[in-house]
Amino acid sequence: MTDHLETLVDQMTLEEQVSLLAGEDLWSVNAIARLDVGKIRVTDGPNGARGGGDWFGGVTAAAFPVGIAMGATWNPDLAYEVGAALAQETKSKCAHVLLAPTINIHRSVTNGRNFECFAEDPELTAKLTVPYIRGLQDNGIAATPKHYAGNESEIQRTTMNSEIDERSLREVYLRPFEAAVKDANTWAMMSSYNRLNTQYTSENEWLLSDVLRDDWGYDGIVMSDWFGSHSTAETVNAGLDLEMPGPTRDRGDKLVAAVQEGKVAPDTVRTRALNMLHLMDRTGALTDKTPYNERSVDLPETRALIRRAGAEAAVLLKNENLLPLSTPSGKIAVIGPNAAEAQIMGGGSSYINAHYRVSPLQALQDRFGAENIVHAPGCQNHRWEPLFIGDVDVAYFDNATCAGDPVATETLGQTQTFWMPPIGEGKVNPTGFSARISWKYTATTTGMHRFGLHATGPSKLYVDGTLVVNAADNWTRGRTFFEEGCDEITADYALTAGETYAVTVEFAARKSAMLDLSAFRAGIGVPLGVEAIEQAVNAAKAADTAIIFAGRSGEWDTEGSDLQDIMLPGAQDALIAAVLAANPNTVVVLQTGGPVEMPWINEAKAVLQAWYPGQEAGNAICDVLFGDTEPGGRLPQTFPVKWQDNPTWSQDPEIYPGLDGKTRYEEGVFIGYRHYDRHGITPMFPFGHGLGYTSFALSDCHAEHNGDGTRVNARLTNTGKRQGTTVVQLYIGDTSASVPRPIKELKTFAKIALAPGETRDFTLDLSGRDFAFFDVDTGVWRVEEGEFEIHLGFSATDIACTTKITMQATTYAK
Repeated sequence: MTDHLETLVDQMTLEEQVSLLAGEDLWSVNAIARLDVGKIRVTDGPNGARGGGDWFGGVTAAAFPVGIAMGATWNPDLAYEVGAALAQETKSKCAHVLLAPTINIHRSVTNGRNFECFAEDPELTAKLTVPYIRGLQDNGIAATPKHYAGNESEIQRTTMNSEIDERSLREVYLRPFEAAVKDANTWAMMSSYNRLNTQYTSENEWLLSDVLRDDWGYDGIVMSDWFGSHSTAETVNAGLDLEMPGPTRDRGDKLVAAVQEGKVAPDTVRTRALNMLHLMDRTGALTDKTPYNERSVDLPETRALIRRAGAEAAVLLKNENLLPLSTPSGKIAVIGPNAAEAQIMGGGSSYINAHYRVSPLQALQDRFGAENIVHAPGCQNHRWEPLFIGDVDVAYFDNATCAGDPVATETLGQTQTFWMPPIGEGKVNPTGFSARISWKYTATTTGMHRFGLHATGPSKLYVDGTLVVNAADNWTRGRTFFEEGCDEITADYALTAGETYAVTVEFAARKSAMLDLSAFRAGIGVPLGVEAIEQAVNAAKAADTAIIFAGRSGEWDTEGSDLQDIMLPGAQDALIAAVLAANPNTVVVLQTGGPVEMPWINEAKAVLQAWYPGQEAGNAICDVLFGDTEPGGRLPQTFPVKWQDNPTWSQDPEIYPGLDGKTRYEEGVFIGYRHYDRHGITPMFPFGHGLGYTSFALSDCHAEHNGDGTRVNARLTNTGKRQGTTVVQLYIGDTSASVPRPIKELKTFAKIALAPGETRDFTLDLSGRDFAFFDVDTGVWRVEEGEFEIHLGFSATDIACTTKITMQATTYAK
């Protein structure tokens, strides 16, 4: 800490120091005018910078590829570029801190938030985390790696106790956070909601002080996740610097009283306040007097970066000489529920109001002309009925029954919103208000329409005064709105084309279980029948080429809700099978936040995994399909044949998803591909897998000692006919370990581009600790004397060459 910060903190009263340790509102911390201390602001990430406006509207922002897509690039340089661009996005929203990256591990294939995280492997995650953070912080914006730690599922995540042994923590779940501190010098970090080995992480002294500050030497701040603080003295003493959001629930006068009562030492408060000043100094917030004015900045270079990153993230899972596609002489059949709808991001706090969304259908029409495209959705895959987009009037009542005159009104742009205090211009009780939400809906078809409603409190939906959806009687918390809302209630109601209907929702707030918010979502859809698949089949038969755009959306891949299985939602499997039978020249493009089962895989000639690639989704996907660029992605998560092959699938719910408020990480360090190796399970597509439009050969690998580490030399040749890029992956196996160790563990990799016929010699360096396991008994990283296998290849199962090296016994401090 610099002297001027020491002087500044000592000029503060206790109350002023305490004021820095909690949010003033949702996105900022109190300024101290007396001492000319500025206001520091934060904004949600990690695939954009939303700003502090309306959750679903407000100022637009650039939407970048989601975390798993960035993980699929296996490209640290690209992660730096994205971090640097996100820094400028954050500045455009007048913020100093981006709440990103999300670096939890893909423990289960059904975690609803896998889309936001990089990988199932800790080293791949770490090697992308570090440049992402540097890209932000080299440009003056603090990164906030999250969620520290043990938040690998969304079920009861605000109270769940993650039971994880220390070796698994150190080797797997803490490893990316360690890299964020030691290698990237992150300025901020966010604690998770859950408990870790019985204690909430926000008040876990072992986690926040012993490991983070003492073992790793961290000098930044730790903030709570939103409403993730549960105490006053306990969190401050454990090492939580900042409670978010504000107004404070646990600090303020409560913390001042705790100091006066001797529960918290004055020096502890001073240290926490000094940490906050250090963050403010690093980001420039300490003296920032720029007027608060969020801006929408849509830059051509940002568009180009997002398009390039989205294409590089695409993983070609299978290709039997069908891709890349050539310019068709006839029609292209564009099929599937994700064709006309641009699925660009997941759901939850990472959601942003994107500048624009390019759907695959739009991109193909722009490229070849609408007259050459035949579109047939085939089926639906939504989780909730589609939103109404347009003017939605809201009247607020300071009572629970919409009685009397409203005390405030506003207009929304769609039929969903989050409410956080202040609500209704601050004129209503946040836990005791009601709202009447109304809009006009003009039917475009005659017949049954499906109305859906879910909310954080009892609600009813009326059409022209008739009660259609009753989500009030027997209201029960479900899996929506971060587990504060009920599951969607639906009902069918007949409408006539051309007729306009008055739709009204009456909502009553209730005290939340954990998060101080209220929310509702209403939708109206027209169900598709079996004839929709027949139409898609006919379109495929009449076309030269068919492209099916299938998968999920941010309704399924979302914070606050885990998946129930990994089957494609709705009738998509039936649609894909029917179209593949109708036209063998069919490409299946999947957009999901993780693996899906593929019962039709043997019939498919080409399958492309495109994830959620950001606002340029359709353009990025088409760039790959037609060979403008190659599919640069490799799987950051194993794709099993079936859900039951996943390491967390078990008949014992204490392992996953959890039972009686706890989930046991019983698989230990054998997560991801390590599990498949250990049990001899053949995955559908292994970790690290991905095809390109050329071919490569590895040869001449050998290892030599390099200090206390190892240097591995090898030769790579492009054996194909076009320029291409591949990822050479290096795994280590300890063949004589005295403790159970994975058969092999990823330790480093290189993404290498070669011209056709080109050969290049390259080296990969390993540190001594790369050979170590964490010895819980002695609290050190231990390399045992003996022979180690070093595997080089193109995936966890495609090992091209193996060499060996003998290491001496060595230990490394924590």
